[in-house]
Amino acid sequence: MATNDRRSGAPRRNPARAARIRSRILTEWRGCDEALDLQSHVQRAGTFVDAILKSAGLAEGIQEQELKTAWREIAGEFIARNTEPASVKNGLLVLRVTQPAMRFQLEQMKPMLLNRIRDNQATARIKSIKFTIG
Repeated sequence: MATNDRRSGAPRRNPARAARIRSRILTEWRGCDEALDLQSHVQRAGTFVDAILKSAGLAEGIQEQELKTAWREIAGEFIARNTEPASVKNGLLVLRVTQPAMRFQLEQMKPMLLNRIRDNQATARIKSIKFTIG
């Protein structure tokens, strides 16, 4: 029940009561409660991608792809023509080498290659290298 304002003679309104009445009328008109804020719990997918890839065992696949694209720059033209990154698992890079003589040469260059690999941001997690002929 509204009471009159002493000065203007207009009824005083209770904003909380008006909001409750409005809410009930809209609920009745829609046939359901007011829709929830659909944006309240939305987060960017990128925040979860790393965790999902790691749990699926695919995170190192991305590192492997980054290494393959950066390999020519890291190793140099001659080494890149005679080698190919085969896989990266648990910090171990497996390089496929074209011939045994090249494998021997790369074994001698292993510390230098590891330093170059670690200097590259995309491949910094590689801790050791294994050479296979193939």
